[in-house]
Amino acid sequence: MNKSNKRRLAAALASCVVGLLASCYGGTPLLKINGTLEEPTGSEMPAKVKQALATTTRLHQFKIMDDTTHNVNVFGIGELDGGVSTEGYGVVVMKNATSTLFPDIRNSRQPRAFYDAASNSLWLASCVMEGTGVNVEQLHKMRFGPDDDSTRIVATIEPFQMQQQLISCLNYSVKGDRISFYANGVELATATNTVTDMGGLDAEQPIWIGEQISYDLGHGDVRVCVTPGVKFTTGLVLTYDDMPTLSAKVKVADDGSFRLTDFKADDGEREQ
Repeated sequence: MNKSNKRRLAAALASCVVGLLASCYGGTPLLKINGTLEEPTGSEMPAKVKQALATTTRLHQFKIMDDTTHNVNVFGIGELDGGVSTEGYGVVVMKNATSTLFPDIRNSRQPRAFYDAASNSLWLASCVMEGTGVNVEQLHKMRFGPDDDSTRIVATIEPFQMQQQLISCLNYSVKGDRISFYANGVELATATNTVTDMGGLDAEQPIWIGEQISYDLGHGDVRVCVTPGVKFTTGLVLTYDDMPTLSAKVKVADDGSFRLTDFKADDGEREQ
């Protein structure tokens, strides 16, 4: 088959796929979700706190996780000597009697950790952006050394990375006030917008993600949870009323690569 015929065949197949999608979803087109994060968020302990940390003799810690069965503990650093605040930075991981300090990991807004003994993986989710309607977390996968109990980070999923991966999987459609969400072409949930005083849905880009990305670490499975926000014709902030929380299982390799599977929708509260 020559190149010209190959191009015609590819175009014909693409046309068939578009036609099938249109018929499956009642002629309502599937649209790509937009992302609020424009670049990696970054996370680094302020320089003045690092200077104070270098000379402190004691860390005033608070507990994040305590796994007494496997002698694994995770602490956040609240203060240094003299009552110097860490400004929400600093995490210590302890295995048996060995402590490892991670100064650039945020510890504000209740970070969560889970040790999966079966895979010898320690998972830590920490908030890197917060505010009214905003809760954005970063995921770390850690392991303990083969010859000692020191801790190392083997993979970190930055929120911008996760947002872009979610965007590649998620779609939505709008029919009146009903908004349906899809993952890889499969419908997950349909929500009915009840907001009536914001001038209606934005005509160009009504659905966004990126302001609410968090993680469920329970039971050995790590799931990312994202709540889409709605942009209306009036107002500068996204609205989350009526929107479901979408989640997916996160499979993270030690080289930092990851993939998303098993998408679900949950209208209720997720387990912490």
